[in-house]
This record gives sequence, structure tokens and C-alpha cells, in this order.
Amino acid sequence: MQPLLKALTTVALAAGLLVGASPPGSAGDAPTRRTIDWKPCAQDASAECGTLRLPVDRSRPSGETFDLAVARLAAADPARRVGVLLVNPGGPGDSGVNFAIARARSQFSADILERFDIVGFDPRGVGASRPVTCSKELLAREPSPYPRDQAEFERLAAYNRELSEDCRRRTGPIFDHADTRNVVHDMDALRRALGEEKINYFGHSYGTLIGQQYAELYGDRIRAMALTANVDHSLGARQFLVSSAASAEDSFHQFVRWCDRTPSCALHGRDVTAVWDGVLAKADRGEIRDPEKPGRLLTAHDISLYAFKAFYGPDWDRVAKYVAGLDAQRAASGTPASSVLPSGVAAEETEVRPFHAVFCQDWNIRPKNYREYARLTAAELRAAPHMRGAPRVHLAVAGCVGRPDEVNNPQHRLRVTEAPTILMLHSRHDPANHFSWAARIHRQTRDTTVLLPYEGAGHRVYDRTDCTRDAVDTYLTELNTPRKGASCAAAEEP
Repeated sequence: MQPLLKALTTVALAAGLLVGASPPGSAGDAPTRRTIDWKPCAQDASAECGTLRLPVDRSRPSGETFDLAVARLAAADPARRVGVLLVNPGGPGDSGVNFAIARARSQFSADILERFDIVGFDPRGVGASRPVTCSKELLAREPSPYPRDQAEFERLAAYNRELSEDCRRRTGPIFDHADTRNVVHDMDALRRALGEEKINYFGHSYGTLIGQQYAELYGDRIRAMALTANVDHSLGARQFLVSSAASAEDSFHQFVRWCDRTPSCALHGRDVTAVWDGVLAKADRGEIRDPEKPGRLLTAHDISLYAFKAFYGPDWDRVAKYVAGLDAQRAASGTPASSVLPSGVAAEETEVRPFHAVFCQDWNIRPKNYREYARLTAAELRAAPHMRGAPRVHLAVAGCVGRPDEVNNPQHRLRVTEAPTILMLHSRHDPANHFSWAARIHRQTRDTTVLLPYEGAGHRVYDRTDCTRDAVDTYLTELNTPRKGASCAAAEEP
């Protein structure tokens, strides 16, 4: 799963904020005027950083508050400035502040950087915005996400409840209010603080969910919105797991085909699928060491997750070299990865871990017992026999087991009524977010969205080719969308 900005002179000091401002009739209407005190960022003085004080719970606007961390990079050509471009790079858990300061210049085109103030913010619970913090020792004791019976399922549920209590105690009330719907309200509060009547927004991956729900609630406050690698928030548990697994499996087959036709591939000339399956089988027997930590054994899930993350690029060459190295290992022995406590970790050391605090409040996915969980896992494995299911989404669902059934932001069909045309881009072979997710969102919002497929592989989309970049740039600057039925050809192979 990107965020926002305004010119240096008038933004924060002149602009007031109605904190907790809501659609008419909603809770949280009590007005409190606030501004952002901008200062040069410590990491890069050419960008500005600040914070915006907001309520943790919108139904209690006079209650506890937190500081939303914000960064902005002013338009390089003020004479041609279009407006602010809020950006969220995904996650959940990626830092919009870091994106604006350290990544925007390399990822956006010169035209976008010249014409928009790029504004990134850390969503509540993330980065510098009251991050969700948990015990590192407790995180290291995480049980297997693949329980084998009801007893192990109950141990997983009990662990998740213990971890939630620990994270809540260390983080405070924002732990229970870190869902995307609350982030959307924060984003509109930020719009007010910036003094903008309308915003532009670029969201990637999980950041598309922020954009979609902002369009639902505040569609009339959008000038333009571009969403890449879209998340479908209308999916049930089985659809979510199976489609995620199918995406991972499709990316595996893309990798195999690349290796078969590419002499530089470290596995070229071999049966790549057989080598891969053999490596996972050796991991199942406890025979694969971690190349970076030789005393640690890798599980099949560890290996699949490594490859899955590399498919985001896609960096097929790295996967091939990694698998070839594992295949060449002699049978190992040691301690399974899941039970190793990192050296030097004291009981009270903490780690920022926002993912499940957000995800488990956005998705009402709660397998009730081992039997239900096993059925979901079996369906996932059938969809991705070589990748062993959906490596990341399986972990996401496992982390919600045992948590309260009620969630702040449950799944629903997208309903956008007042927004302008929204541009969506999505890779045909995205390893994480199935192309059908974008197609389904487009069907739900056909009068509001334009979908431009990218016919290649990988998770990132905007800077894949001149076609994808130009489509977004032309839309954001001129509000011109691609013609119906258009697509962008795949980039040359890595």
C-alpha cells in the first residue's frame, strides 16, 4: 500500500482545523481549531515536518488525543502548482512521512514533483503517530500459524489475546482505534489543517483502502485520486484467502517461466518447480538452514514468504539464487526458526508492530475453531500448492484468531456517490492483490472509476513503464483518464 502537501507560506499558520469534523449528523462535531507548526525535517531540511493534534476516539472529541505526524515536500515549480497530493504507500504500517521525505523524489516523476506539494502522514498507530508497540519477547514466542488440532488452535487464540493486551497496555487507547475508517477521518482533518477545499490523493496497496473509504465519506472533497494495487474490502474470509493464494501461485509460475527462458537464471536448465518443491520438502524435515543465521532452521513458510516478497519487484533473479543456494545445502539440524529468541533481547524491549491492530479492526475474519480454520487453510493450499497458500495473508488471518468478533470497520461493498472520476491501476500478475480485486471494485463503482490494467508482473505499478507513469501523471495534472478498454503492456523482463 501514499499522502499530502501545501506551499510554504500560507498553509499551516493561516489554516484552521475543525478537529473531528464529521459528515452531518455524525458523532464528533465539537469544534477545536488547530494548526500544524511546520519545521525543517531532521532527516532532510528541504522538507517540512510537523504534527496535528487529533482525538483518539471521534465519539469523545474532548478525550485523549494523539499527534499525527506529517511531512511535506513543496512543489518545485510554484508557478505551475496544481495543489496538494496526499500519499499513502501501503502496509498497513508503512510510513507516509518517510515516503515524503526519503522516497517521493525517486518514485514520482519530475512533473508531479514540480506541480504538487507531496504530503505524507503516518496513519494513527504507525511510525511517529503514536505507534502500536509490543513486547519483543512476547512477539518472539509467537506459535505456529498452522495449528494441527483444536488444542493448538486454542493456544494460538490465547496467544493473540495475550499479545493484544500487551500491545494495548504499551500503546494506549489508540490500539483499539487504529482502523482505516478512523484514518480516513484523520485525513480529512489534515485537509482542513492544510487549508485545502479539495485534495489530490495517491494510494498504493493498503493505501487504496484509505482512498476508497475517503471517497465514500468525503467524495466531494476530492479533486483527483489515483489508486494502484487495489485492495477489495468486500471479500469474505474464504474469498480473501483463496484469491490471495491464487495471486501468489500465479507469481510463482511467472517466475518459473522466466527461469526456463532466461540463461542467467541460477536454476536455468533444471526443473524449477521440482527443485522448489524439493527445497520445501527438506524444510519440512528440518534440513534447511537460514543462510544468514546458520544456527537457525527455515520452515517452508519462511522460504515461501521470502520468495513472495521478492515477487513484489519482481526480483526473480534473487529468488533463483536463493533457492539454488538452499538446494545445494547438505542436510542440516538445529532449532526451528519460530522458537529462536534473538540474541540480546531483554524481556522489556519493545517493537513497533501496527499490522494486526489495523488489519484485525478492518476485517471481520475470525475462524471460530480448528475445523473452520483447517477448511480455510485447505482451500488456500489447493489454490497455491507450490507456494503453500498465501504466505502473508495467512499470517494476517492467523493473527486475528481469538480477538473480539466486533470490528470497527467491517468489510462492505464500496459505495461512492459524490466523488469525481477515480483512476485505478493494477498489475495483471500482482503477487499480493489479485487482479479480480480491482475488477470487482471497478464493477462496484463503474460510474466513478476507470481501471487501467498493467499486463505485467509485480506489485508496484506507477513507475513500471512510461505507459503507467504517463497515465497517472496526465490524470493528476490534467484530469484526463485513459480511454475505456486501454491497458499498459508489460515492461521488458528483468
